[in-house]
Amino acid sequence: MLRKLKWVFVLYLLGMAAHGGTVMATEGSMITSSTVSRGRFDEIDVQTGNGQAHQASIKMMGASDVYVISNTIAPGGQTGWHTHPGPSLITVQAGTVTAYDGDDPTCTPQVYQAGSGFIDPGDGHVHLLRNEGSVDAVTIAVQILPADAARRIDAPAPSHCPF
Repeated sequence: MLRKLKWVFVLYLLGMAAHGGTVMATEGSMITSSTVSRGRFDEIDVQTGNGQAHQASIKMMGASDVYVISNTIAPGGQTGWHTHPGPSLITVQAGTVTAYDGDDPTCTPQVYQAGSGFIDPGDGHVHLLRNEGSVDAVTIAVQILPADAARRIDAPAPSHCPF
């Protein structure tokens, strides 16, 4: 009898180890995404401003795919935890989105209203967008990604965020 209990315990530990090593990605809900445009660029090295107050610099080595993505998130909807292999410039066209950063141990919400914008640096930055409002939220994202890379990489929910 004791021997059977030992085997049950060993099998239980093996099962827990196997399950503990499985990381579950989160899926989005009540979100519709569409690709507005996609273009392939060779290396880019652009600088503007010539010393004036407004300056811009973009330098990309190697080929890149540039996407324009439209996302509509219904009230109560969310993107699921994810990252991108490159940066995204995101503008809020309608409604309000609430962003959560996977690296923030307090899971502090950052609220962005229509007409505002924010940057997702990509490159492993795990985040989630939620529509905590009562009307559809619409975002437009311009993504600069390595050529042929996956546009979105699902990620597990951080343990410190309750959703």
